[in-house]
Amino acid sequence: MSKTVSIIDDEASVRDAVAMLLETHGMTVACYESAESFLAAPFTAGCIVSDVRMPDVSGLDLLRKLQSEDDPRPVLLMTGHGDVELAVQAIKLGAFDFVEKPFTNERLIASVEDALVASESSLKERIELDDLKAKYAGLSDRQRDTMRLLIRGLSNKEIGQQLGISPRTVEIHRTWVMTKMSARSIADLVRMAMALGIE
Repeated sequence: MSKTVSIIDDEASVRDAVAMLLETHGMTVACYESAESFLAAPFTAGCIVSDVRMPDVSGLDLLRKLQSEDDPRPVLLMTGHGDVELAVQAIKLGAFDFVEKPFTNERLIASVEDALVASESSLKERIELDDLKAKYAGLSDRQRDTMRLLIRGLSNKEIGQQLGISPRTVEIHRTWVMTKMSARSIADLVRMAMALGIE
């Protein structure tokens, strides 16, 4: 899957300069003059390079919005001289990195390359989690109850007592849970439950 570096800056000269630099290093680039135009565009896998100070929606506002939507793309913020406080705030909000203007070409290229590598793993994790959620959604209510008690370490007999069913019926539900979740072991199932936030 080809990955795109989305560049967001309200200054055309900065957008063009960054785009040209990245393209000469073989990267695919898309430019936006505002956070709004970027948010209105179709999703493209890759990473985001955004200026911090923009009218209307700032780089920090954009970062908050993407975080609230669980967007998997790493965000790299370009900050003006003296915006260190803003940059620290951005990192705390979940920004991947920040580069201070004027930056060296090497610094920006290295950071974007790191962000693209990170985007690969975060997108993979997102796909895996979506797959897990779909599998869990495919369980019946009784199978979900069985799974919750299984990951707490209860035996078939104990689960049967809690759910008011026979250990044999628990065994059937347990088999279905393991099959539908594609879990090889209880440890596997526990890891899946943790990823899904099930206790």
